[in-house]
Amino acid sequence: GGIQLDTLFIDEGFGSLDRDTLDVAMRTLDELRAGGRTVGVISHVEAMQEDLPAGLIVEATPEGPSVIRLGARPV
Repeated sequence: GGIQLDTLFIDEGFGSLDRDTLDVAMRTLDELRAGGRTVGVISHVEAMQEDLPAGLIVEATPEGPSVIRLGARPV
């Protein structure tokens, strides 16, 4: 009896990947999502952010509190 994980959150870990390996990781995340899993990713890798179908962008402001805005790739 294995355990089924329906939700996966990944905090970084992509910054040291070359483009080919990053593409493999992105395809794997897409396959998990297509299989009904919820996948959350925290990343500072711009190429990865551009490939994600939807997300939240958190930006620091000079005034102190961060601003959260919706970030999504057009489909």
